[in-house]
Amino acid sequence: MATTMTLPLTTQDKLLRARAASAQLLQLSTAQKNAVLLVMADALEANTASILEANREDLEKSGLAGAMLDRLMLNPKRIKEMASGVRAVAKLPDPIFETLEERTRPNGLRIRKVRVPLGVVGIIYESRPNVTVDTAVLTFKTANAIVLRGGKEAKRSSQRLVEILNDVAGVPEGAIELLDSSTRESVAELIKARGLVDVIIPRGGEGLISYVVENSIVPVIETGAGNCHIFIDESADFDMADPIVINAKTQRPSVCNAAEKLLVHEAIAAEYIPRIVKKLQESGVEVRGDEASRTFAPDLNIIAAQPQDWPEEYLRLCMAVKVVKHVDDAITHINRHSTKHSDCIVTHEEANARRFLRLVDSAAVYWNASTRFTDGAEFGFGAEMGISTQKLHARGPFALVELTSTKYEVVGNGQVR
Repeated sequence: MATTMTLPLTTQDKLLRARAASAQLLQLSTAQKNAVLLVMADALEANTASILEANREDLEKSGLAGAMLDRLMLNPKRIKEMASGVRAVAKLPDPIFETLEERTRPNGLRIRKVRVPLGVVGIIYESRPNVTVDTAVLTFKTANAIVLRGGKEAKRSSQRLVEILNDVAGVPEGAIELLDSSTRESVAELIKARGLVDVIIPRGGEGLISYVVENSIVPVIETGAGNCHIFIDESADFDMADPIVINAKTQRPSVCNAAEKLLVHEAIAAEYIPRIVKKLQESGVEVRGDEASRTFAPDLNIIAAQPQDWPEEYLRLCMAVKVVKHVDDAITHINRHSTKHSDCIVTHEEANARRFLRLVDSAAVYWNASTRFTDGAEFGFGAEMGISTQKLHARGPFALVELTSTKYEVVGNGQVR
């Protein structure tokens, strides 16, 4: 008896399945969605061994090093954190059909504004398997279907994770689709799928984001690179500033909320720069600096910073230091070179802090805290789709609420105009 060979699904097939699934997801109750999410979390932990095996193959064949290899790597702790994030999302309030406004017009019409899903969300990202899970569970909770196009380096990891999530009872066919990452054609097909996909989220390096923004005919929610700054004001407590700088730079240098630039008020530069540069170097950080900062620490081998250093996102153990005249000088420098992600002031002067918080044009602005907190889980969102650096619809870590649109439900009793 001849066997029938099943052809692999095309991108178009998967998009049509996702569109159909979005209608089914809308019919699930909050209790049903939360129950599925809890089973997903258990399934991830139960399948740790097979996830790690798939990830090991990716690591061996990736050809990556440094920060990018770290982004790709999974271990039992990271898988456990992913599962914890899924459970956290299950506990959060469901925004779907939440009433935002309600009014009755003089003619008796009752008008209600409610949250609804976006529909089908496409996400294009690089070598971060955790993004596969974070985005899939957030979209599931908000009754959105998701089409994932991950990096080819994480192909096996993402495939295994999607298989585990889709094997959970209650997940409609097509709700979580994974596109072929071996060719760029799938990216082009996804960003041209107007009518099948409602929004595209690019998450990764500046090159990827720019390509999607410039070529997509589907609306884009733009996430951004992280050229993040810390400004040490003249009233700063050095014992507070030191751990903030070290944590923001070294705790995980490969992520977008790691600090890349350090600005120091000229009044304290002679004392603070040698102190913090020595600590950075002891932590394995390559330090670059402007002429003034190098003058204040002549024995510490600070590399001369070049013009291209100020806008660069290093994503490694490297930090550039610059001396500034005052808080307004720091604000001007940051707004010129920042990617509008996360920036921090360390100061005891409330007026300067308030000015910095008000005038720095970034998605997250900190006073006396590490930039590493710009994260969906740390903000209490369970997980995140990314960090949006644009100003329309979503800005900063965006999760459940930002994955919704609105519609008006209008109830009458025969009114005509």
